[in-house]
Amino acid sequence: MKFLKKFTTQDLLYIAIFSALGLAIKPLITPIAIMLTRLLMITGGSLFGGLYMMWIVLAIAMVRKPWTGFLVGFVQGIVMLALGYVGTHGALSLITYTLPGFTADITTFFIKDFSKPLSHIILCITANLAGTLIVSILIWQLPIIPLLISLGLSFLSGIMGGLLSFVIFKRLQFFGLAQK
Repeated sequence: MKFLKKFTTQDLLYIAIFSALGLAIKPLITPIAIMLTRLLMITGGSLFGGLYMMWIVLAIAMVRKPWTGFLVGFVQGIVMLALGYVGTHGALSLITYTLPGFTADITTFFIKDFSKPLSHIILCITANLAGTLIVSILIWQLPIIPLLISLGLSFLSGIMGGLLSFVIFKRLQFFGLAQK
């Protein structure tokens, strides 16, 4: 529990809010993603994962403390397991939700300025690529061509999610809710 002592109540609230938003958007997007991606034999997250991962990026940009992304993913994974919404991932949900946040956290060792769109884009791309890679290999066991297609789409989706994250972050700054 020493790990959590560096987080303020406000930090933990942001982590909880962005975890919840990331989970809330999935049921809205998943049916569309499945419809579009199953024909190509790729994961749904590769096409729309940037919209899930942008919440991890926003939490990192808002809290600005190490392992924020990991906590967002961990909370999401625990909630999904607790509610029984594990879908095709089963018990691996804890890993498939936590790894993207962990990967984004590692990337923040190289990115400190969240006032530029490129920072949000890079974080979202790394989180989405990690999520797509782990699901594609562990769950779907995709052959190389569909895996490469998934990763390419995941990269593009990460760009979209990063841009959305940046726009939302700037709005939160405008209203005085985010640090400059």
